[in-house]
Amino acid sequence: MQTESLVAVEVFCANHNIEISFVSSLQQNGLIEVTTIQDTGFIDPAQIRDLERFIRFYYDLDINIEGIEAITHMIRRINSMQDEITSLRNRLLLYENE
Repeated sequence: MQTESLVAVEVFCANHNIEISFVSSLQQNGLIEVTTIQDTGFIDPAQIRDLERFIRFYYDLDINIEGIEAITHMIRRINSMQDEITSLRNRLLLYENE
């Protein structure tokens, strides 16, 4: 992983006007991964979308960290089930076309 593509937690928090402790709480609960290089925390750009969603949940909708964790778990389960449904539909179409 190249450090040039990583986003510093302090910079991200300053740009989004949020507390660094919020990002630390998300990390402690396993919702995001923070890479530490020379005592500075960095976020992978692939996680930015999820992190911004968590910010909306927490600051705009007043959902606590545990609630965010539950919502994230449910969203992942729904996505997994949708993928499974798509796979099963494709298999069914294969047999219907015979």
